[in-house]
Formats: sequence, C-alpha cells, structure tokens
Amino acid sequence: MNFLRFAARRLGEMAATLLAASFVVFGAMYLAPGSPASFLLAGRSASPEALEAINAQYHLNDPFLVRYGRWLGDVVQGDFGRSITYRTDVSRLLSDRLPSTLMLVAMALVVVVVAGLLLGWIGSVKGGATDSAILVTTTFAVGTPSFVAAVLLQGLFAVKLGWFPSSGAGDGFGDMLWHLTLPALALALYLIGMLARVTRSAMLEALDSEHVTVARSRGVPEHQVIRRHVFRNALGTVLTTGGLIVSTLLVCTILVETAFSIGGIGQLLELSTTTKDFPTVQAISLIIVALFMIVNLIVDLILPLVDPRITLGSRRSSA
Repeated sequence: MNFLRFAARRLGEMAATLLAASFVVFGAMYLAPGSPASFLLAGRSASPEALEAINAQYHLNDPFLVRYGRWLGDVVQGDFGRSITYRTDVSRLLSDRLPSTLMLVAMALVVVVVAGLLLGWIGSVKGGATDSAILVTTTFAVGTPSFVAAVLLQGLFAVKLGWFPSSGAGDGFGDMLWHLTLPALALALYLIGMLARVTRSAMLEALDSEHVTVARSRGVPEHQVIRRHVFRNALGTVLTTGGLIVSTLLVCTILVETAFSIGGIGQLLELSTTTKDFPTVQAISLIIVALFMIVNLIVDLILPLVDPRITLGSRRSSA
C-alpha cells in the first residue's frame, strides 16, 4: 500500500509539473521576436484582409489564455495542431520521425550503461595504472562535446575509412543499426565518461565500508564481495544519474541528428525553432519534458528495490 500511495502521489506531482511545463512551453514561443504570420508571409507585404485571414486561421487574435486552453485541450486528445512550415499535422510529423530518434537514444543509452559501468567497475577494483588510464580516458570523454565527437567520428570512420554511412537513418532495423552506430557513439561519449566516474566513486566508497571488511574477513570470495556488497550498494547512487543521462541524450540528440542528417525529432526541433513553427516546437518540447519526468518516476520506483536503505520518496545524493 505504501508503494501504491507513493506511486499515485508521484503521478499526481508529475501531472501538475507537466501542466506547468505545458504553460511555459506554450508561452515561451510567443515571447520570441516575430510571429507566425510574418514567417508565413516570408517577407512579402500583405493586405490587411490577407493578414487577418492568417490570424483567424491560426487563432492569433484570440487572448493568450484562450489559445492556451484550446491548445491544451487538443493536446490531451493527441492533437498537437498543424505544422506551419510543413502544412501537415504535427502528430504525423512526429510519428514519421520519432522512431529514428528513439532508436538513436536507445542505442546510445545501451552504450553508455555498458561502457560506463564496466569502466567504473574496472577502475575501482583494479586500481593502479589501470585506474589512472581509465581516469584519463573518462576525463577526455567528459571534455568532448557531442557535436565535436560527431565531427571527429564522421570524418574518420565515415569519410576517411568509409566503414559507416556519413548521413541518414537507414531503412529497416539492420540498416538503421548500421547508420546510427556513429551517431550513437557521438551521443554517448560524454555520458560514458560521466557514468564511469560516478560508478568508480560510488564503488570506491563502498569498498571502504565496514560491511565489506567484515565480508572479506569471513572468507567470502572477492568476486562475490564486489558483486553483492560493493556494486549493489553503489547501484543506488548510479541510478540517481538516470534522469540526467536521459535528459542529456534527448538534448544532445539535436546536435548529433543535425550533424548526421538523421531526420529525427531533434533535427525537426532545430528546424522548427529557426522557422518559428510554433505547434511543432511546442509538441516536441512537451514530449521531451514528459519523457524526462517518466524516467525520474521510474528511477524513484526502482531505487527502494535496489537498495532497501532508501525509502520511498528519498534519493541518496550522488558521489
């Protein structure tokens, strides 16, 4: 019952936060200079009648709260409006482009989790020169922005060596894996370094704890000590970075998709922002916020199962 009450409370908080975020997302675009009407006219002069028709079509003359209420009601029903730039439903644009972005983020997330945990584990357990080499490597990774990694990987493995495609998302599952390998690596590089350092720090802290010393003195095999008493205790700290990892992936995918011309929602967001395509920008921004909150909810629900010392609704601070 405690778990159900906590889940219900967190869902209510998430709904309230999402409502507040929707208001900010809707209003932020209208604070920017210019207007959808000026973009639609593309710099051409228009008669007052033509301008009035445009404003009426997109309800631009209605009060702000009326426009927000109408937009929110449509969003709840799955209608994000009609794209000003592409002259089609935003929902259709998202359904066409979302699979590429989700595939890219999923591939990058797998790479981050596997490489980050493995490097952090090895560095904390081995120590010495191995740990120093991993620290240097992860420091380089953390200091390399995603767009720089994209340019370097594209230039070396796509242009010079020709091992991977330099652009596009591919068709079919296998082709998409091949096309998105370099973008996924570029997207994951920074987060691999971050997760490896967090894992290493948490495991080193766990290694110095009293219960690890007791387990070793009782003759428990070292691999069981590391797996059961060190890594499991460090996993709570590692999981708290889950929200940060996913949010960083969602934000940085804009740069990576643009560099590799993938055509996902990241590139669509960049193009729509440039052209002030209000409905498309608002829909993508709201989806990103929702995904971030869902990930944080999942982490909050999993943490007490991984580490019984953590109660529902609390998080242990990251190392």
